[in-house]
Amino acid sequence: MFYRELVKFADTLDRSFFIDTKYKKYADEDSPLPIGHGQTISQPSLVWKMTYMLDLNRDCKVLEIGTGSGYQTVFLAQFARVVYTVERIEEFTDKAKKRLNKLGYTNIHYRVGDGSKGWEEHAPYDRIMVTAAAKKVPMELKEQLAIGGKMVIPVGPKNNQQLQLIKKNKHGKIKIESRDRVRFVELKGDYGWE
Repeated sequence: MFYRELVKFADTLDRSFFIDTKYKKYADEDSPLPIGHGQTISQPSLVWKMTYMLDLNRDCKVLEIGTGSGYQTVFLAQFARVVYTVERIEEFTDKAKKRLNKLGYTNIHYRVGDGSKGWEEHAPYDRIMVTAAAKKVPMELKEQLAIGGKMVIPVGPKNNQQLQLIKKNKHGKIKIESRDRVRFVELKGDYGWE
């Protein structure tokens, strides 16, 4: 059921709405595109795949690390109860907020700051989506993940990461499942490569 709803939503969402650079004309292509400040908007197939991995439902409270253009954020907001999204670049936060308000989403809370630290005030989160790559999974995000929760995060060195699905069981133990090879921009802060 969730898969069908997700694919239908992905098919109807115009990615060009989330791009205001010269690359807007390539929005229909299934490839990442530059959006400024050294950041990218991910290809649609990867966005809906990562969203599917989270197994969202209307009761989920979601933390997103890396608001960016707001493209991934809208997928989360469409299928979850509430989304808390953190972005280090204020310009991106402002633009994403305007875009998503224009689309009518009222279940998103925005914050400018270091996403690698999460957003502790609203923890725990049923789901966590990280849209930048870390050299290792941030301890703060593991701690902010609820019992029974799931997190999707790219982990590994520059240019070659593993997309990981992290689950926290009823005893608080972490289980990691490695999925596809991916290439994301760096998660800035203590867990980046530099």
